[in-house]
Amino acid sequence: MRTPRTDRGRVLLVLTLAAVVAAFTATVPLLRDWFDLRVYYGTVHTWLHHGGRIYDYHVPGTTYGFTYPPFAAVSMAPMGYLGLGAAIVAALVLNLAALAVVLRILAGPGWRRYGWFGWALVACGLALFEPLRDTFSFGQVNLLLLALVLGDGWLLSTGRGRWAGVGIGLAAAIKLTPALFIGLLLLTRRWKAAAVATAVALAATGLAALVVPDASKFYWTQAMWDTTRVGRLDYVSNQSLQGVLARLGETGRPVWAAAVLLVLGVWAVRARRAVVVGDWTAAFALTGLTACLISPITWVHHLVWLLPAFAVLVRSGHPRIAGGLYAVMCTSVVWLWFHDASGIDGFLGSNAYTWITLGLLLWLPTGQTGGSRLILSRIAATTAPAPSTAAATIAAVSAHPGPSSGTTAAATGTAAGPCLGLARNASSDPTGSTRPAAAKPQSSSSRASSYTVKPPPA
Repeated sequence: MRTPRTDRGRVLLVLTLAAVVAAFTATVPLLRDWFDLRVYYGTVHTWLHHGGRIYDYHVPGTTYGFTYPPFAAVSMAPMGYLGLGAAIVAALVLNLAALAVVLRILAGPGWRRYGWFGWALVACGLALFEPLRDTFSFGQVNLLLLALVLGDGWLLSTGRGRWAGVGIGLAAAIKLTPALFIGLLLLTRRWKAAAVATAVALAATGLAALVVPDASKFYWTQAMWDTTRVGRLDYVSNQSLQGVLARLGETGRPVWAAAVLLVLGVWAVRARRAVVVGDWTAAFALTGLTACLISPITWVHHLVWLLPAFAVLVRSGHPRIAGGLYAVMCTSVVWLWFHDASGIDGFLGSNAYTWITLGLLLWLPTGQTGGSRLILSRIAATTAPAPSTAAATIAAVSAHPGPSSGTTAAATGTAAGPCLGLARNASSDPTGSTRPAAAKPQSSSSRASSYTVKPPPA
């Protein structure tokens, strides 16, 4: 498809695509009513203003409450001095800012070449991506954590490694899943960054223990080990290995543990090879994929961690594959098996996002940057092609100039770290102001709901 050559044509195309995206968003993926944000908001208000305990709070009408480590609640304390409406606005602004940071890092130094038209097309395409839709609609924290982690990669790649590890450490203290990135730093012998990340995570956790000692003791000795607090393992939104096994009726921990160990082994080999050839972008992408797979529960909105992998696919010259996989993740296809995931079709369809994540872990190209120059030159010439299958979205976000391989850096021992698109070198009733919660407050459709029959928080 040829892109318009005139500004008038480009404006008309963007307006048309925006209208299509708005219609799609209003009809297909039903909104989640800020459910997770209301969990955070109610928890913090109960704790700060009503003397309640963090892990005792439940959203009215549900049995679900706060499930993150105590430091997450401490870091959300400012929300306790806002009204719910202001908290929603703040969450939107923070998520938009985090998304801008993620796109800037993945796009690399050539981001200005895409112009307003290219970035408008990117925005339209990203608005269709189900994990992003849910992250914004739930008021989730996934994008903020992704930005913190990728920010460390930017620090390492630009020679500002003194503070590298702070973002990963904070992310790990807020939510356990990003702790795997500390493992990546250890695996690749980035000892200083790993030490900083570990120290920051421990310091943040220690601070929370001083502020809320009872909550800290409860979380680390009981709540962390109780997955029923988060939701049903077999719920279709759980797109992790544990979710696949649970939908098959296999709930034994030995089988899941064996699968986790196998995936970790594949990750260690592939991430190490990526670093050997200087491809830190792929190493970070592989780590995000692995974290989603091995986590006991990976809700659909957690899959924003796949964005770097799509960027790697396009950079390595596979925009059609990236576009096809991305398009599948825009369809909410897994919800077709909301009621019944039995049979071959249920096994394949209800786990579609897991298969994409696993496939990317196994076959994501590493050390191949030749495709990025060609894609970048095309984008620079035409700004960007229309994202009919979302391939253009990923292309605009991920293509970047830079060395075609990490050979020189590897030979001189100066591979700086995760380049990630740069040159290498979440009355007494604190929620009483909200409308009464329905049985499934995060969605007006049970099939499109993103958690359990009674939706839990993140």
